[in-house]
Amino acid sequence: MQENAIEIHDVWKIFGDRWEEALNHVRSSGASKNEILEKYNCVVGVSDVSFNIRRGEIFCVMGLSGSGKSTLVRHINRLLEPSAGRIMVNGQDVMAIDQEPLRKFRNEHIAMVFQNFALMPHRSVIDNVAMPLEIRGVSKNQRIDIAEKTLEMVELNGWGNKFAHELSGGMQQRVGLARALAADPEVLLMDEPFSALDPLIRRQLQNEFMQLAKGMNKTTVFITHDLDEAVRIGHRIAIMKDGKVVQVGTPEQIVMNPADDYVADFVAGISRLKVVRAHAVMVPFDEFTSTQGAISDDAPSFNEDANLSMLIQEAISSESPLVIRDSDEKKVGVITRANLLQTVIEGTETS
Repeated sequence: MQENAIEIHDVWKIFGDRWEEALNHVRSSGASKNEILEKYNCVVGVSDVSFNIRRGEIFCVMGLSGSGKSTLVRHINRLLEPSAGRIMVNGQDVMAIDQEPLRKFRNEHIAMVFQNFALMPHRSVIDNVAMPLEIRGVSKNQRIDIAEKTLEMVELNGWGNKFAHELSGGMQQRVGLARALAADPEVLLMDEPFSALDPLIRRQLQNEFMQLAKGMNKTTVFITHDLDEAVRIGHRIAIMKDGKVVQVGTPEQIVMNPADDYVADFVAGISRLKVVRAHAVMVPFDEFTSTQGAISDDAPSFNEDANLSMLIQEAISSESPLVIRDSDEKKVGVITRANLLQTVIEGTETS
């Protein structure tokens, strides 16, 4: 079983002078966000949130503006103090760390990439990237060497002596990402890092981040309001509304089986063709062959991660059932044209 890197237990954040009264009331009565605002003049930012994030996972948190997603992510490194709850990062109880050790813990274990780049205008690109290492007390030669290598990772080699105002928005965000990576943190917190960029640059940086993520194996919490972005990037997605998490699941689970009308509205515009994978549609191989008979050895085969679009293209040209194989090339499932049609029309997993 994959180990958890981040564990969030019963976390609340209520803003306002009477937050303790408001917290006690909402816990005992289940009062709504509007009721708490009216009665106590307090805002419920995060409401009883619990979930775990696996080591090396890209975990997307999404929702509309005001849903609590950016507030939640700032609790992981305690830029915001929770009103209640417990947060564990790599086995460390973040709430139990005093302020000075907390600063050290952030610097060594958690890095954050912001939407607005947050670069120091008086520092060169390479000095911006090297800043976390400077705070850590790393020698100048060593931190410059690390910064140069990190800039190369984000395709900015040769730009180290420039300043932020000399770079495009996309390049500035690459610098922000390089600064986070230079510290070699175990956890990356990314708060809508690409949302201020033009669509073309945004997609390019998404692709580059996904390639980097494969090699780095960092645990990443990625905040976004864009479901397309969450589906492209995330291993799993948490959808928030009014401070609450209403559903956690893989992109397939979210798109095929929305938990309520709110989530259904979110996913209504997403095409299942690029999201749903073979393993979610297939009938187990032994089950199929026991009822339908053997399948020809030359039947088309795909791996478990093949998407619906690929499977449909093959089904158009071949009437044979499609054989699905796992990473060891073992036959684990079968998909027929009927399976594909049911999934496209109904959006539910076949049995």
